[in-house]
Amino acid sequence: MQDTYNGISAGRLEGAVWRKSQRSNSQGACVEMAPLGAATIAVRNSRDPEGPALIYPADAVRALVRSLRAGEFDDLVG
Repeated sequence: MQDTYNGISAGRLEGAVWRKSQRSNSQGACVEMAPLGAATIAVRNSRDPEGPALIYPADAVRALVRSLRAGEFDDLVG
């Protein structure tokens, strides 16, 4: 895959297969993620599919998901 950087247009991420949670709401305000190889994950706003993508190490995304599952951020949403 081509060189990637934070803020790259999500539309420029050739071959990216975007996914969103099955628990996403019908309002369309969702986060979508796409693996960019084994070590990198791209994140975008589903309402702006050509907008900027944030690029994270896969290990960081795994740590975030573990923390979310453990309820570590529940206080942020009420």
